[in-house]
Amino acid sequence: QVQLVETGGGLVQPGGSLRLACAASGRIFSVNHMGWYRQAPGKQRELVAFITSGGNTKYGDSVKGRFSISRDNAKKAVYLQMNSLKSEDTAVYYCSDLTNGAWGQGTQVTVSS
Repeated sequence: QVQLVETGGGLVQPGGSLRLACAASGRIFSVNHMGWYRQAPGKQRELVAFITSGGNTKYGDSVKGRFSISRDNAKKAVYLQMNSLKSEDTAVYYCSDLTNGAWGQGTQVTVSS
């Protein structure tokens, strides 16, 4: 069974940066497609970015050019580098193993001055 644990959330000022990390358990990680989603209060969960097992990436329109997803298969980890953060990026960010349908517990990101 896959388990995902997100870390790296917190409070940051507008224009700042944060790096989220997601650690995965399970026998095989390298073949799994992984994603980051977010959910703001009163809004639906939305795709932020995903990365395929081959390293191809896709981003939500609102984060293109500011966020970057990457993975380290040896560490069974996926990362989300978030730059030029805006107040509208405030949300709970979730890591997802898209291949197995597993979700992490989420980490809060708050962008505020």
